Amino acid sequence: MTYLFDKVLVTGGAGFIGSRLLLKLLPLARSITVIDDCSTGRRENVPESERLTFIEASYADESLLEEVLPGTSHIYHIACRNLVLSAQNMDDDFYVNLYGGYLLLKKVKEICPRLERLVYTSTASVYGDADVLPTPETLYQTTIPYAASKFSMEHYCQVYHRMYRIPVTVLRLSNVYGPGQSTSNPYCGVVAKFFEAASRGAPFLIYGDGTQTRDYTYIGDAVEALVTAGTHPAAVGRVFNVGTGVETSVNRLAEMIARLNNISAPELAYRPKRPVDVVSRRCLHTGFSQRMLGWKARTVLDQGLLLTHQWRKGVTV
Repeated sequence: MTYLFDKVLVTGGAGFIGSRLLLKLLPLARSITVIDDCSTGRRENVPESERLTFIEASYADESLLEEVLPGTSHIYHIACRNLVLSAQNMDDDFYVNLYGGYLLLKKVKEICPRLERLVYTSTASVYGDADVLPTPETLYQTTIPYAASKFSMEHYCQVYHRMYRIPVTVLRLSNVYGPGQSTSNPYCGVVAKFFEAASRGAPFLIYGDGTQTRDYTYIGDAVEALVTAGTHPAAVGRVFNVGTGVETSVNRLAEMIARLNNISAPELAYRPKRPVDVVSRRCLHTGFSQRMLGWKARTVLDQGLLLTHQWRKGVTV
């Protein structure tokens, strides 16, 4: 059998995005190695396959990387400390998000000469509270530790590409949601939290006044962007937005999820903003992704929320 991918390494494969990527990669890859310390991901998220090896450990381990990297053809580097945890512990954020990523690049250069692609998942948080909407890849505004470590790692990716020709691609993901996102991870996104609140008849918890907007990206579209970035020749050395170009307020999102759950008037519980709540509007410009990769988000928010609702009801999507 001919596979699109030969030997793949996925860091953070037990998390929401990583595990959904694995489902897409399994039919396409000869072998897959997953590294995840399960600090927020779950072992049961990782699909079972004789062609998949799961290692429960931190990827920021030099001896482990020396063991798994030789012969690797593709790397999807998804593992990171999330936005909230990064603000609570900047040392850990630096170690996991930046030092670990640097170490990965360093070992790739040393022992992985035939690497075809390293796809790094960055974040729309690098834009902060952007004053240009939709926001193109050329802007940035670093306002929180998470954005600082992720954006710094982007720079190291570019350094290793330009100095050593490591074939890197950076994707800036925006508010990914959908089937597979579980509230068992207390730091999951607002979509999963609103669905959980609706199922329990609990108030929808909102930090701030709810007028803040986000660009919600369906997981299926995000996974397609990841696979495309791992194979498209035009992706090498470049940075791409992964979003929809549509902004939706948190209040509007609550109304949409309430309606799916037959709640006519959801109870909204407003709380003061947290230190990480610095973005009033978010909407990504995806013209560069469309032009260079032929990728664009296909799933509008109404459709994505319906698919998420069906998944929560036990329907396979």
